[in-house]
Amino acid sequence: MKSKFRQIALIGKYAKEVREKAPRALDGLHSSKPKAKPAPTTSQILQSLTHFLHLQGADVIIEQETAASCDLISPQIQNIQQIGKTCDLAIVVGGDGTMLGFGRQLAPYGVPLIGINQGRLGFITDIALDQIETTLAPMLQGNYTEDFRSLFLGKVIRDDACVFSTLAMNDVVLNRGATSGMVELRVEVNGYFLSNQRADGLIIATPTGSTAYALSSGGPIIHPALKGWVLVPIAPHTLSNRPIVLGDDAQITVELVSGKDASANFDMQSLASLIKGDRIEVSKSEHRARFLHPVGWSYFDTLRKKLHWNEGVA
Repeated sequence: MKSKFRQIALIGKYAKEVREKAPRALDGLHSSKPKAKPAPTTSQILQSLTHFLHLQGADVIIEQETAASCDLISPQIQNIQQIGKTCDLAIVVGGDGTMLGFGRQLAPYGVPLIGINQGRLGFITDIALDQIETTLAPMLQGNYTEDFRSLFLGKVIRDDACVFSTLAMNDVVLNRGATSGMVELRVEVNGYFLSNQRADGLIIATPTGSTAYALSSGGPIIHPALKGWVLVPIAPHTLSNRPIVLGDDAQITVELVSGKDASANFDMQSLASLIKGDRIEVSKSEHRARFLHPVGWSYFDTLRKKLHWNEGVA
């Protein structure tokens, strides 16, 4: 059967491939263990995918920076804006960080993404390298589960002017400087004063981001289907300052009252330096990221595998 997706973009992480070091003369002389087969490079995976997708009757477009990073030559190379306008599917090879970045960029266009994980199982890149063709074939024929993820619109306001604006799928994190003490933050929700917080920082996370930095800071896991955000203080001065879950229609404003070299991080991929008096405004974006998973995919299976639940249980 032919693919229901006609124009498919291939995207890989931008890091240059690390060449395998040549073995030294004495390597392996005192070991009886067979050497592990080297994992395929991003370039090799993308070349194999291109051949497979062509057999499915699809046109393949390589994302511009991916082609340059992986030294790929293709008659069809487009930048991310062109992909958003012309493609009806994007396949991302990498990890969750790569998917976050391209999920944000393609969300305004409504292009769905499928994630192929090069390492361990990811929260949103869930297809293993050794299962690519067997898993992709039915998905390309329309047998998949759709998964929509909400995004933040984050802004930095200085002297009543917006000096920085971006989308975030995981979180917005306000951090103290590397060599400075705590920051003091004034937090408002929907125009109502919530609290003044002295801490190392504050995390505002989506359900997708609830299993990232927010989780390691003591926040709850929020199912992606729930319409909510979570505010999680980082190492608060007052132990009663606990995480709080809000509706996703909340307008959150955080003012930097005091603290040197503070910053606002958006998905840990975009950074804005802050000065005293800056306000960070976080609200729900009109756009959503759209992920496709194999039929039978379960968020709970992902949690159990990723967080190693039930290990050691008979």
